[in-house]
Amino acid sequence: MKSIRSILLIALFHAVTVSPVFAADELAQIKSSGVFRIGTEGTYAPFTYHDESGKLTGFDVEIGTQIAQHLGVKPQFVEGKWDGLIAGLDVNRYDAVINEVAVTDARKAKYDFSDPYITSHAALIVRSDNSAIKTFDDLKGKKSANTLTSNFGKIAAAHGAEVIPVQGFNESIDLLTAGRVDATVNDSLSFLDFKKHKPDAKVKIATLDTSPESSDKSAVLIRKGSPELVAAINKALADIKKDGTYAKISQKYFGKDVSK
Repeated sequence: MKSIRSILLIALFHAVTVSPVFAADELAQIKSSGVFRIGTEGTYAPFTYHDESGKLTGFDVEIGTQIAQHLGVKPQFVEGKWDGLIAGLDVNRYDAVINEVAVTDARKAKYDFSDPYITSHAALIVRSDNSAIKTFDDLKGKKSANTLTSNFGKIAAAHGAEVIPVQGFNESIDLLTAGRVDATVNDSLSFLDFKKHKPDAKVKIATLDTSPESSDKSAVLIRKGSPELVAAINKALADIKKDGTYAKISQKYFGKDVSK
């Protein structure tokens, strides 16, 4: 007869080497707790920021709230700086990150994404009275205000523009309206936010570059191994687009339905 020690060793061997260990899907845990914990910055308007009263708000915050409601739980936002925000998933600070996280191959190797809920394109922005610059090719020999290391600056330079260095979007627009540059290649969502707050600004989008290389798709980021949670989030996103909720939120922050 086998000794009790041998039997225990064989059982342990099978438990470790034969029985596969799967991470429990987190959807059931979220529903059990009644809370969907969401990591976000709280300092990135118009996506996640604090309004004048100090309340956390923004496009991503409202999208996250709607997802939680469709999961049948309450949202709980956990704020953190961008540098450590995604890493917070690794230590279970929250169940998901909703903070304009772009879908990249590097991130997909370590985490799971929902379906994209918003896409930003490279926008060619000019003054409202400019009829000479209509396409990116028209930038040849012109001055474009851009941050030197940005993808947008590289796009401008690739089309023959002289890149005038700036610190960010607002400075680009200031130089453009002052007539010191001919254009800026910049983020389409940032432009929509700007026009929402300053509708009378004499600037316009001449054209968009909608190619995959010049577009960033943002999605809900979660830990790997929870297909049911991914499916539930995707269903929530599809539902709020179908019932018009997404369009209302989009109009509120961008003055346009950015799902189109």
